[in-house]
Amino acid sequence: MAAGTEDNVTIPEFSCLLQMDPYLKPYEKDFKRRYGLLEKKLCQLEEAEGGVEQFTRSYWSFGVQRRPDNSLFFKEWAPAAEALFLTGDFNDWDKFSHPYTKKEYGKWELTLPPKFDKSPAVAHNTKLKVVVHTKEGERLYRISPWAKYVNRDEKSVIYDWVHWDPPQPYIHIHPRPKKPRSLRIYESHVGIASPEGKIASYNNFTTKVLPRIKDLGYNCIQMMAVMEHAYYASFGYQVTSFFAASSRYGTPDELKQLIDVAHSMGIMVLLDVVHSHASKNTDDGLNKYDGSDSCFFHSPPRGYHKLWDSQLFNYSSWEVLRFLLSNLRWWMEEYRFDGFRFDGVTSMMYHHHGIGKAVFSGDYSEYFGLQVDEDSLVYLMLANHILHNLYPDCITIAEDVSGMPALCRGVTEGGLGFDYRLNMAVPDKWIQILKELKDEDWNIGDIVHTLINRRYGENCIAYAESHDQALVGDKTLAFWLMDKEMYTNMSSLIPMTAVIDRGIQLHKMIRLLTHSLGGEGYLNFMGNEFGHPEWLDFPREGNNQSYHYARRQYNLVDMEDLRYYQLYAFDRDMNRTEDKYGWLASPPAFISAQHQEDKVIVFDRANVLFIFNFHPTKSYQDYRVAIDAPGKYTIKLDSDEVQYGGHGRLVHGTEFFTEAQPFNGRNNSMKVYIPCRTAIVLANEEIDYCY
Repeated sequence: MAAGTEDNVTIPEFSCLLQMDPYLKPYEKDFKRRYGLLEKKLCQLEEAEGGVEQFTRSYWSFGVQRRPDNSLFFKEWAPAAEALFLTGDFNDWDKFSHPYTKKEYGKWELTLPPKFDKSPAVAHNTKLKVVVHTKEGERLYRISPWAKYVNRDEKSVIYDWVHWDPPQPYIHIHPRPKKPRSLRIYESHVGIASPEGKIASYNNFTTKVLPRIKDLGYNCIQMMAVMEHAYYASFGYQVTSFFAASSRYGTPDELKQLIDVAHSMGIMVLLDVVHSHASKNTDDGLNKYDGSDSCFFHSPPRGYHKLWDSQLFNYSSWEVLRFLLSNLRWWMEEYRFDGFRFDGVTSMMYHHHGIGKAVFSGDYSEYFGLQVDEDSLVYLMLANHILHNLYPDCITIAEDVSGMPALCRGVTEGGLGFDYRLNMAVPDKWIQILKELKDEDWNIGDIVHTLINRRYGENCIAYAESHDQALVGDKTLAFWLMDKEMYTNMSSLIPMTAVIDRGIQLHKMIRLLTHSLGGEGYLNFMGNEFGHPEWLDFPREGNNQSYHYARRQYNLVDMEDLRYYQLYAFDRDMNRTEDKYGWLASPPAFISAQHQEDKVIVFDRANVLFIFNFHPTKSYQDYRVAIDAPGKYTIKLDSDEVQYGGHGRLVHGTEFFTEAQPFNGRNNSMKVYIPCRTAIVLANEEIDYCY
């Protein structure tokens, strides 16, 4: 956009953004320029492509399409290629018999008529390759970027493009669930979702894991490592085939069934989408697809991420926008995902990618100016605008550590349009505390500040620990708390050791405090809800390709004489209590006490009272706590219950009546007993909590 032309741009609801955050006023021109670039892109889409609908369904024309007469139409974008040929099982791997025809703008097309028996020339589940001839005289064998299915022979390192056109494709039965007001996410990886030392399947997840997720009270699944990635140990973050669901877990139809069954349970399914970078693989990835170093990506050095050793997309390219936006639409339409968690958004938004000397202090000047990649910002605005217009219940979550203002405000306000951002400071804070501080030295004010320190009016997903902490070389909360004693002292048939007692109690309290105070949504990585006792390590050279640690031991929960079941039960009842009272869907909490010496935190949210006593030894009789709504309160969740591995020190029939005695900024108060290392949730019996 030419300098000065942003003055002619009107952001429809920009005044709402400024009303919420007047400090953004000096950056009005930046917002207008971004919005102007978005409007320009949308106009160009209308003129050149007939609108968003056609452009974002380009998977209907690129790659391979079967037409009504069973002829097959192939189309590719390879601007630097000298010639393109199709080879595969169908022509006995003849490299020259089926040339593509060159079209405008770097496009190539080929039509294969049906066979004599009117069946398609390429049969379902047979292999294909694109043969690219470069201007330098090289002959390259490539997988179509639009390939819907790829797999690898057991003895091969390279993936193959497999034509996927089943005679009876899976048809979804169940409608998508409505977007929940309170979002409780179970972050999942299909391949490790079994106690067995092998790659687990989509079918295993459908039959064995979905019922657990439903029982636990989560209403959303965030699925990692679905987009095909040649290197299993990349955790799914080095994508090689963007339109292909990973074949190591099963077929596309089995993934469709998994999502359909989740929908039947009222559970939404989000895809962990990686549009921030791509694998540098050439034989089975996007890199150097047409022989050049600038097809889908920027040329080096701009197109290379030195920390991730991967390629960076050129978001200013028309064909890259076609590819990425169609990719989002494909997962929504073909598989019926309900939205996306966008990986690596910080890396996308800044030319420095958030590495090196890039430290985010919160100064607004860090979010504007030349360090910001506006091509990427406009892509994210475009993606959110299109997704939310086409699918009103779609959910998008941004993985951003920078704190970019308006990331989670609507595009019509000048924001980027995400529904939520991940509150990434919270898990870092818990790990820092457990690594560095004795229990008596915990800084209660610092904990509370970290949990509530988020941008007003922008929804956050809180989580107590990240999936990265489960990886080998790091530790989960349970491991930091209980370490090797988890292997020997988790039986509920023997008295708890001091280490196990502390670990069990703090594990519950940390999770409940994060759940209730840290955001407008909550996320848990699979297995952490019950304190999974081992780290996660994918098969690799360093561990002799072992699957021993590439699994989740759900079988431990089924042994009710182990304390893992007690942690599971608490997590389940925490979610069910939230489902009843809806604190995640409510405005932020009112914190009435954060007492350093007592190690007590008290707050109310959604007319529910939360009391935490983190003191390792001191219990408090007749402890006065503040509450706004008067009436009779009873205990709804108690971390000290015996069924959760607690000591059963509270009497659950007790009724607590408020007194009209103002206290700590609230109109009413009451006295309670709070045992050490205990969290209590109380609700008002005189309030209708339908939310």
